[in-house]
Amino acid sequence: MSAKALIDHRVYTIALRKMPEFLEVFNSLAMPVLIQTLGHPLGFYTSLVGPQNQFVHLWGYDSLADYELRSRARDLHPDFPAYLKASGHLITAQETRLIHAVEMPGWKR
Repeated sequence: MSAKALIDHRVYTIALRKMPEFLEVFNSLAMPVLIQTLGHPLGFYTSLVGPQNQFVHLWGYDSLADYELRSRARDLHPDFPAYLKASGHLITAQETRLIHAVEMPGWKR
């Protein structure tokens, strides 16, 4: 199980044939801000089977208050608007979920 109490599970649907451009924009403009404000991600994924052109990223938080504090820092960071502007035409849909771990008796990782 994750050591974090909450996981921010984000799914961005990327415009057809725009994934390479999105990944470049995300890596160059979003990641410096995200690392500074959110910390290190739990992982990045793209869809293989099922809905296509999806980029999934996971971030861990200690509590809802931790999520709110770090998300606000991200949103107020002076460099974040540059990422939003550069990625606006690339993202066609966004899903955001906060999920938490469930104890499963008898199951150990």
